[in-house]
Amino acid sequence: MVVCVAGGKGGTGKTLVSTSLAMLLAEAEPVQFLDCDTEAPNSHLFLRPTITAHVPVMVPVPVVDESRCVHCGECAQSCRFNAIASLPATTVVHEELCHSCGLCARVCPHNAIREAQRPIGLVHLGRAGAIEFVGGELSIGEPRASAVVGAVKSYAVRSRTVIVDAPPGTSCPVVATLKGCDLALLVTEPTPFGLGDLRLIVETTRIMGIPVATVINRSDIGDSRVLEYCEAEGIPIWCRIPHDRSIAQASARGERAIETSPPLRAAIASLIDRLASYEATRGSASLSMAKLPPNGRK
Repeated sequence: MVVCVAGGKGGTGKTLVSTSLAMLLAEAEPVQFLDCDTEAPNSHLFLRPTITAHVPVMVPVPVVDESRCVHCGECAQSCRFNAIASLPATTVVHEELCHSCGLCARVCPHNAIREAQRPIGLVHLGRAGAIEFVGGELSIGEPRASAVVGAVKSYAVRSRTVIVDAPPGTSCPVVATLKGCDLALLVTEPTPFGLGDLRLIVETTRIMGIPVATVINRSDIGDSRVLEYCEAEGIPIWCRIPHDRSIAQASARGERAIETSPPLRAAIASLIDRLASYEATRGSASLSMAKLPPNGRK
């Protein structure tokens, strides 16, 4: 399966869960780990892979041949992202706004526009023991995180277990990360902020038709509203990780918390059992996509 570990907000323990899950699974089978949090990648701090290659992520952008351009403005009028400005004496391309759709080159009546490749980030390839590591990194100042997410996901090997670490929130890079995954594990915490953002990511996965289960981190603090919400919405709770100071201490020391925190290891082991049961019965309606909106499943 391709399992995406997502969460509505940052700081809930999403990367802790995804990396711990990968490390414990890797004790029994080869695992592939994809870090799609391209704007703030940090899974390498937990997994400590040996990086063997850095692959540039390139996107096509328009280049105007001024010797052919008559500044008719067709390209600027057709661009929905305002990435081209047609001025009386020149045509300006704002590369950071371009979405690489290629429409400007198609509509230009004088064939004055061609496309060139521009780097926007890197894909890091490596290995941490039995874990094959693929991590994306968006270049500073670049807005197109989804393109780097797509480059990372192009390395996914669906014949094995793939753990995908998603960015926080419900923006375009999160949707790009979730697309094509078999299951979403939604990490949350029993707080008002945790509940509010859990609602958003649940609705996102339902619109995309992706089955979900929840992981409640720091489950013994806060209040019961997350539990009540999951029960009311028919969302299964697969794992509860208790508040354990040793997890934060291990992370601060640069250690792997899965190796130093017995409560965390027990919780992740129970999560793996749930995943195995679900994989064995996949196809039956064992996970929540209940209460979908009328146009929810596409």
